Amino acid sequence: QVQLVESGGDLVQPGGSLRLSCAASGSIFKIAAMGWYRQAPGKQRELVATISSGGSTNYADSVKGRFTISRDNAKNTVYLQMNSLKPEDTAVYYCKLSLWASDFWGQGTQVTVSS
Repeated sequence: QVQLVESGGDLVQPGGSLRLSCAASGSIFKIAAMGWYRQAPGKQRELVATISSGGSTNYADSVKGRFTISRDNAKNTVYLQMNSLKPEDTAVYYCKLSLWASDFWGQGTQVTVSS
């Protein structure tokens, strides 16, 4: 059994910053990758950023240069540092853990960027 607990979502003004955290616990054996996805109302869920077990990262074009994904292996935690936030970043952000044979999702944390 694997559980992902997300935190850090908040209301922030345009240009502000937030740091999201996702802590994984349970029966974790082989981690292939962890990542962040987001879904705005009426829109499809989209990939934001991923980090592989080897440390390779990928970012959506819309967040490159503004967001940074990182991890703390000792704590089984992945982070998303979000800078220069824009109103279009408003969405529910979901953490995803990809193991060798299974994917697990967090419950989501709301990020709202508004003046």
